Amino acid sequence: MGHGKHGRKATSKHDGWDVTPADALRVAPGFDLAGFDHASTPGWKHGRKAGEALVARHAAELSELQERLFAEGRSGGARSVLLVLQGMDTAGKGGIVRHVVGLVDPQGVAHRSFGVPTSEEARHHYLWRIRRALPRPGYIGVFDRSHYEDVLVVRVDELVPADVWEKRYDEINRFEERLVEAGTTVVKVALLVSPEEQKKRLLERLDRPDKYWKYNPGDVDSRLRWPAYQEAYQAVLDRTNTEVAPWYAVPADRKWFARLAVSELLLDALRRLDLGWPPADFDVDAERARLLAT
Repeated sequence: MGHGKHGRKATSKHDGWDVTPADALRVAPGFDLAGFDHASTPGWKHGRKAGEALVARHAAELSELQERLFAEGRSGGARSVLLVLQGMDTAGKGGIVRHVVGLVDPQGVAHRSFGVPTSEEARHHYLWRIRRALPRPGYIGVFDRSHYEDVLVVRVDELVPADVWEKRYDEINRFEERLVEAGTTVVKVALLVSPEEQKKRLLERLDRPDKYWKYNPGDVDSRLRWPAYQEAYQAVLDRTNTEVAPWYAVPADRKWFARLAVSELLLDALRRLDLGWPPADFDVDAERARLLAT
């Protein structure tokens, strides 16, 4: 096989995907959450073993591109990547962090989970804590939940009046547009789990003492409001799916596919940056001579 501009190995057409993962998973106009198949594998027909093998095969490239991004940031570059993981409880956000983001050097990753705002955070604008957690140049930032909680949980639980959260969709779009203009590639992933699969995963947490720590009684309360949450998620996908920061709808009932999908989306985002290695800012030959003389 040939090699790309910076020595990356060229791959076969879509690496087994019918279309590129980004095309297969991107939320299109008219997307209907009510008719979504949470156990589907859009664009992928080769099963679990082949999917896991592709993740393993791409791990080295993913790691190298992350290192190139980190090196660029250390050398004065301004670019970064932000992976937004949004989904109901048990959708697999933590597994994505462990099995996908865990493939790269942790020193170049800034991971942040967003739960109930602290008393300090609650005193500020809802985007205040988000801005403080954005990845620095050279980093891959990972948001486990995100600013979208302020048009999801806040909306469903009626924590603020409707006229307050209603304005936030446009505000979030402007925020993300400025973020992209400043050099951050935003990858927004909606991990979509079915109510049946969620129930199964919650029951597993109650069946296994080693999973008790993961169980939250509030998860049952959220299940009771499932239709309201689906309505809120539909509004998010309808109103914040922009050209500069599109949404990707990832079926989450099959954990292996969700991990394959997100790893491919992250890899695609890094490939699109066309990252090279920063040139030396010193005289290489002179430094070699100095070193050999020691």
